[in-house]
Amino acid sequence: MTTAPADPATRSRTPAPTTAPRIRVDRPTLADGPELWRLAREAETLDVNSPYSYLLWCRDFAATSAVARDAAGRPVGFVTGYLRPDAPATLLIWQVAVDASVRGQGVAGILLDRLTARIAAEQRLDGLETTISPGNTASERLFASYAERHGARVTRKVLFDEEHFPGGAGHHEAEVLHRIAPLS
Repeated sequence: MTTAPADPATRSRTPAPTTAPRIRVDRPTLADGPELWRLAREAETLDVNSPYSYLLWCRDFAATSAVARDAAGRPVGFVTGYLRPDAPATLLIWQVAVDASVRGQGVAGILLDRLTARIAAEQRLDGLETTISPGNTASERLFASYAERHGARVTRKVLFDEEHFPGGAGHHEAEVLHRIAPLS
């Protein structure tokens, strides 16, 4: 299934999210690992990884991830991602989480916009990919909105069937790959 990009005449009029509280977006540091784990756990919609994995993520993938901080410097959201080894101009978004105190205020969209702008300023970035479980409408809206703001198409296909996961069908929903490209 494919969604057409926004009309070129309206692209510049499609604003980035602006209702977010005053936040600062930067690279995660090792000290942010426990907070990213907390945010993922409290999201209640993510497959939560071990605290150790978030520490590694903050150390090894900080260049392709972003953290949103409130006025006190406390993490209130994050996006983790990596450049695919077999497609180095494609950013795969692993997880997005936003603290309940700032949900619905555009923080996730700002994180995605600033992260991809930072990466694109440093190297070629042609596309963004993420996987979304069926029925996760909040994530589908987030990435569809991102595609619209960037004048890109969204293509979807099942990447991992239920049978790919331990325990087989019924233990984990399929994961649908959403590819957003081309990025301008």
